[in-house]
Amino acid sequence: MESPCIRICVIDPADGLCEGCRRSRHEIACWTSYTDAERRRIMQELKTRTSVVKDRMLRETP
Repeated sequence: MESPCIRICVIDPADGLCEGCRRSRHEIACWTSYTDAERRRIMQELKTRTSVVKDRMLRETP
């Protein structure tokens, strides 16, 4: 089963997402019970979540 986990498992208190994979606690907890289609949909969404975080970090860097 494919997983976005990169073993940096820390929940960001600002947005409630894992700093490593950008999944929510709920998504992490339910990952193995999701269908393949649900996991693929989330994997696609994670690309956007990751780019949003990178953009935010770039704006906040002096």
